Amino acid sequence: MQNRRQILRGLAAGLPALILAGPLSAASEAVTRGVFTGASGHVTTGTGLLIRDGASFAVQLGADFVFDGAPDPKVALGRDGYDASAILGALQKNTGLQVYPIPASIDAVSYNEIWIWCERFNVPLGSARLA
Repeated sequence: MQNRRQILRGLAAGLPALILAGPLSAASEAVTRGVFTGASGHVTTGTGLLIRDGASFAVQLGADFVFDGAPDPKVALGRDGYDASAILGALQKNTGLQVYPIPASIDAVSYNEIWIWCERFNVPLGSARLA
């Protein structure tokens, strides 16, 4: 596990230092990353990463992730738009580091976006384009 100084040093160097934080192993690597922008009048900021850990994939919201709140927010993947069949789960919290495993049935590398989506009202709350 990294300490605060190592994480800050990595961030200052522009590296995705947070990929080792959380339940993923030390062998985890960032495949793609993006920066969130808000939608539908909501504030959504911070980084999102697609992480590979061996043969498994996950979405990681960075320690800098901030969402202003809304009812029924979900984390999902998208391919040039939200994909309702790729919902990864309910947003765990409105700020900070969190990880969402991607089921093996989803071809993670074929997606190019991470979405925060209000399922109740079927509107976008924010997205990060992965590159």
